[in-house]
Amino acid sequence: MAEIIKMPKLGFDMAEGVLVRWVRQVGEPIQKGQVLAEIETDKATVEVESHFSGIVLQHLVDPGTSVPVNEPIAVVGEAGEQLSVSSHQPAASSQQVAASDEQKAATAEATPTDNQSKTQNLQSEILKASPLAKKMAREHGVDLGTVVGSGPGGRIVRRDIEAALSQQSAVSSKQPAVSIASDQLPVSPAAEDTAIPTTKLRQAIGRRLVESKTTIPHFYVTHEYRMEALLALRQQLNGYLPEGEKLSVNDFIVKGVALALREFPNLNAVIHGDQILRKGQVNVGVAVTVPGGLLTVVVKHADQKPLRLISSEIKAMAARAREGKVKPEDVDGSTFSTSNLGMYDVDEFIAIINPPEAAILAIGSARQVPVVEEGQIKIGWRMKATLSVDHRISDGAEAAQFLQALAKYLEEPARMLL
Repeated sequence: MAEIIKMPKLGFDMAEGVLVRWVRQVGEPIQKGQVLAEIETDKATVEVESHFSGIVLQHLVDPGTSVPVNEPIAVVGEAGEQLSVSSHQPAASSQQVAASDEQKAATAEATPTDNQSKTQNLQSEILKASPLAKKMAREHGVDLGTVVGSGPGGRIVRRDIEAALSQQSAVSSKQPAVSIASDQLPVSPAAEDTAIPTTKLRQAIGRRLVESKTTIPHFYVTHEYRMEALLALRQQLNGYLPEGEKLSVNDFIVKGVALALREFPNLNAVIHGDQILRKGQVNVGVAVTVPGGLLTVVVKHADQKPLRLISSEIKAMAARAREGKVKPEDVDGSTFSTSNLGMYDVDEFIAIINPPEAAILAIGSARQVPVVEEGQIKIGWRMKATLSVDHRISDGAEAAQFLQALAKYLEEPARMLL
């Protein structure tokens, strides 16, 4: 029996996605869980897996088409099945129609067949680029037609764009220096304004965070944590782990946050009409830096997973996010978020709540500072973290108690191993 594959909904605010390319072509077999297509959302380029096994019988949309969520995009079934599913053809606006007419007129006036051939060849080369490479090229103004691909079949991949950017930097650095007479003041030439188009990801970040700051009454509470025990335990455990599997401070924080949320389910909640809906699962979102913005990957059931599993999941999801290859489950379903700038030598900061969640924790650097203990000044390791909370759901006292509960796990980290 033929089954319909639909445009998935990734996140509560996703309305549509752009089909970037088909990974499986019509007539090819596909197993449940295998990648069928790549789509681009406001967040990232995502691999869409088939929920069924069979033969790809029909593609219902063309690459480059924007499709609303839950609309059919493909049909999977048995070979030879008769189909009655129509392709998705979005209605053209008057502007699109006008643009189409202009394009036809321009095509009619186009002269040489050689020029058409060159254009087609250039378009062909551009299509041989990974979604991440295309995104990087757009953001940095790299002409894909000048880049030689090193991927399979000459496909342009991330390292090719990085190489092109390095070459541009090298050329710029070799420009001759301007000599200035000793009686002249050094005046830098005025730089021209540069217009950089915003990416879909940056637009989504702006839209959601403006909504968050204008509709959610934020308040903030900061706590300072003793980190000596955690850093010592991390060093000890990492002595047993191979390279690539070592634990980060952030892994401990995610685990500690998840356990503290068990005690404070009101912060693991969302506003649902005139009710507060406390989530049954503790799914901790982790903000990850990606080209052009931020993406939150989600550790599901973080309160139930050991540190090593949390660490490996975050590493794998972060790598996929930076490569533009996240899976739908990587970015969906968070109930509480964290944002860690500790690796950038940041003392403290505040984060904006990721709607519809109740709170987000902003983590600074663990650093050596002078501390006073029992009347004596000594050197200690301290880390500050600031909790941003939706005042419609919780109050200052509960936020402070949550941060104290988190201290039990960060300052006595052996609790997280039990």
